[in-house]
Amino acid sequence: MQFTEMLIPMVAAFAITVILMPLFIGYMRMKKEGQTIREVGPKWHKKKNGTPTMGGMVFILAIVVAAIFTGWWQHQLTLSVWAGLFILVLYGALGFWDDFISVELHRNMGLKAWQKLLGQIVGGAVFLTAYFHEGFPTVLPLFGYQLNVAWVFAVFALFWLVGFSNAVNLSDGLDGLVAGLSMIAFAAYAVLAVHDGRTDVLILCLVTIGAMVGFFLFNHKPAKVFMGDTGSLALGGLIAVIALLLDRPWSLLLIGIVFVCETASVILQVGSFKLFHRRIFKMAPIHHHFELLGWSEWKVDTVFWLVGLIGAVLYLVYALA
Repeated sequence: MQFTEMLIPMVAAFAITVILMPLFIGYMRMKKEGQTIREVGPKWHKKKNGTPTMGGMVFILAIVVAAIFTGWWQHQLTLSVWAGLFILVLYGALGFWDDFISVELHRNMGLKAWQKLLGQIVGGAVFLTAYFHEGFPTVLPLFGYQLNVAWVFAVFALFWLVGFSNAVNLSDGLDGLVAGLSMIAFAAYAVLAVHDGRTDVLILCLVTIGAMVGFFLFNHKPAKVFMGDTGSLALGGLIAVIALLLDRPWSLLLIGIVFVCETASVILQVGSFKLFHRRIFKMAPIHHHFELLGWSEWKVDTVFWLVGLIGAVLYLVYALA
């Protein structure tokens, strides 16, 4: 794709998001359906109570429509595109179910953990069936070795899909944070897709960037809408799919470094409390720890975006050297 052609899918996804989001926000406000803020969270988050959520529905629709249109136009409606959209929609549906229960019951609890996990695993299994059917690479670089064992790759890929879907979900706790991090991550993968000649994967990256830019206009502080689990689970699943399709699974450790740190902070916090009855952080995920240290949301966002950008650039320097 030429540079000018790359703008079309981004603009299309951006336009759909920007046009539909005000209608969605208006509808949610009319129905008085909004996010219920956790009682254990920072006290100043209480003012966000009632903010419309499930905004991920809008940008998922934008991504799907723009990707199918661009794939048809560019003759790139490959299995990779369909597989990415499948995970996006399925994980988004799981998140929607979770959000819907929370909104209807007016509490910050939706699906049980095992229900969400089961859905993610089933979706990942379907993706892997198509992945193996197409003969995509199953070699897993590990400590200098090229491990080519199908079942090991399958277990790893499922772990990656479920893990990063939940990692992005955990990171979605501040206005604009995940939207900004997603733009950075998908931009990095767009560069890699161009380098590897994967136009189909590039299309997925471009439409997601466009949709995220559009969503950010409504999600930056003070947020008019939240993406909810609908959006965060979907984005996490899609970013893992793209890393796998580009045969660069370990890239997520740098390109998604903030998502990794957010998840690690929760694991460390829970582990420390259960083993030693002591907390490492004031609150987990770690973005709340910095808030409780006195950082403003904008400061946390900016620093975390910068860390995400540095991680992405470092990986690109390494990969393209």
